[in-house]
Amino acid sequence: MKAFLGRLGERGAGLLGLAVLALVVLLQMSDPAPLARVRMQVFDAYQVLAPRETDNDQAVTVVDIDEDSIDRLGQWPWPRTEIATLTERLGKAGAKAVIFDIVFSEPDRTSPEAIAARLQDTAMGRELATMPAHDAQMADSFTTVPVVTGFFLDREKRGRDIEPKAGITLHGTLPTAYLPTYAGSLQPLPELEQAAAGNGFVSLESDPDGIVRRVPLVAIHRGQLIPSLSLEAARVVSDVGSPNLLASDGSGEATPGDSAAVAVRLGDIEIPVNDAGEMWVHFPAARSQPALPAWSIIGGQLGYAELAASVRGKIVIVGGSAAGLQDLVSTPLSERIAGVTVHAAAMDQILSGHFLERPDWAFGLELLLVLVLGIGFALLLPRLGAVMGALAAAGGIAVVLAGSWLGFTQLRYLFDPTYPILALLLVYTVQTVAVYYREERQRSYIHSAFDRYLSPELVRQIADDPGKLELGGEEREMTVLMCDIRGFSRISEQYTPQQVIGFLIRFLTPMSDILLAHKATLDKYIGDAILAFWNAPLDDPDHHRNAARAALAMVAKLEILNREAPRVEGSVWPDHVSIGIGLNSGLCCVGNMGSEQRLSYSLIGDTVNVASRLEGLTKQYGVPIIVGEQLAAELDGFAMFPIDRVRVVGRAGNEQIFALLGDENAAATASFQQLVEAHTAMFEAYRTRQWDQAVQLLREQASLYADAGIPKLAALFKSRIAGMQATPPSSDWDGVYVATEK
Repeated sequence: MKAFLGRLGERGAGLLGLAVLALVVLLQMSDPAPLARVRMQVFDAYQVLAPRETDNDQAVTVVDIDEDSIDRLGQWPWPRTEIATLTERLGKAGAKAVIFDIVFSEPDRTSPEAIAARLQDTAMGRELATMPAHDAQMADSFTTVPVVTGFFLDREKRGRDIEPKAGITLHGTLPTAYLPTYAGSLQPLPELEQAAAGNGFVSLESDPDGIVRRVPLVAIHRGQLIPSLSLEAARVVSDVGSPNLLASDGSGEATPGDSAAVAVRLGDIEIPVNDAGEMWVHFPAARSQPALPAWSIIGGQLGYAELAASVRGKIVIVGGSAAGLQDLVSTPLSERIAGVTVHAAAMDQILSGHFLERPDWAFGLELLLVLVLGIGFALLLPRLGAVMGALAAAGGIAVVLAGSWLGFTQLRYLFDPTYPILALLLVYTVQTVAVYYREERQRSYIHSAFDRYLSPELVRQIADDPGKLELGGEEREMTVLMCDIRGFSRISEQYTPQQVIGFLIRFLTPMSDILLAHKATLDKYIGDAILAFWNAPLDDPDHHRNAARAALAMVAKLEILNREAPRVEGSVWPDHVSIGIGLNSGLCCVGNMGSEQRLSYSLIGDTVNVASRLEGLTKQYGVPIIVGEQLAAELDGFAMFPIDRVRVVGRAGNEQIFALLGDENAAATASFQQLVEAHTAMFEAYRTRQWDQAVQLLREQASLYADAGIPKLAALFKSRIAGMQATPPSSDWDGVYVATEK
């Protein structure tokens, strides 16, 4: 595999993309559960973003047996007389039909005859036995308004046969392979069922993730088709006769063995269903479904006029949201909602002709999209590259999502964007990884060829762009550091070559770490010297201060090494090592320098030469770090002060040089401020040839120089003034010291 990826070219990447596409097609054909769950979650998101719009003219109103109703009217089940009162008042208020999402399968335990049976041979028992039964009173209330009762279906064989009020006409073969089949049921009391205008099953099946997204409209019970509560309610209200179930082989589209549900027709309304006879529910926004608390109707607190305004000409479905009724379900819009609201939404959809549909040709369209987008992208991506390919993939994903979204919002079609998007993502990812692996092998070759000669950062840039191997450079503002060990020749004489190398490794390693930590580029080691620079090859807006902090850190680290290194057994470290550092800023030419045979990323320019001269001056002036004039202007706040004006070897112009002794904290100390004042006054007397005053100031302030660790600076000016007193300078002397050695 590695060899294949290493030889992978544009054609090979295309073939690899097509292989990945074939895998996506196989996944689409098998539709594994995790991806099916993703599809459902996409459809859920659409419902959340665009729930079904509702208004006050909805065809269905809910009467809710809520917690408040339980608290006011007592524990459920209530006496059937209360239900009869509810039914009668809804009928008188003009309800078109009353639908019960409740199964009244047992006689009322509060009914007079039930109590009379427990009080046999008593006067009260005999009197109660003469009173009308509650269930009969409830059945009588069904004469005031059309009522649809509900029943549960059961897989196990129990209960009596179901006798639908209106049979379902089948067009085609009974789709037993897809429709849910039941052997038992839990039905209402016969007298209630007979008095009702319709009967439908209330059973709801959730998807594997526990969410109800569809409601069944038909099922098979002991070999016959039976309607759901939603479909039966729509039939009773529409008064159009029995519904029709259209099977896929009803028009000769499939063999009898492959028969599946296609649609349910109720009068002029054709309801799209899936193979299992289920209708997709387009849920309204949470709490947008009109609901009346049951207690307000039964107790009469809701006046007739107000009740009529809420239910006249509408289907009223009675159900419970109280937790104790155990009729709470999850939907795409609600984690816990009463099942009655699902039935209400389904009924309203049927009566309004508002349907969500996943058409039978949707799978074919999605498969075509997978093939077209996948093949096109697999062949195009190797030519586009990673960035443009990512943009193309993002564009393709956006188009697929937009098409699926528009299908939902404009046509109410459910198109699955999962597999087309998966095809784009997998083809892009696999091809990009393969091409990346190939390029990494190329970069690895470049690294192995140049790691020993170039800096890691430069090797990375060359690996990214081999064109950088060309000769040439660019001019830019840079800061340069030159560091050198004082008396290295004397140190070398004391040790063998191997010991000197060990010493240099112990010195150069921590110094290099400090430089790299402060964003420096290491140019080269020149024996014991280090040349480093800032602001190339990467931009460093704060290169002046980074260089100053690096130099101070190197001096501080050397103090630690002088204390600790001699204690390390087997190591070679002289009694005391000191360094000089020259820092300078200015324009440099930086780039790949050298010949056609050998390149070196380095820099040249007067700035580099001056930095080298400044480093040489540190041993004359007795300060560890000397900074050039241009860099000093960028280091506000550092413990730094001008010590002299010099004309270095090889330059016609003069340069004011500065001693860098510390950072901002050191600059704030009183001792440093006194040192700056003392040296400034001394240098002014020196420059104006006031030799005696200058010497007097050096003598009086000698302790300031000593405390700062630079007594040699005071001694230098004493010696220089003594020489000028003995041999006065010419009349045109301008106070500039002319250096005679590097």
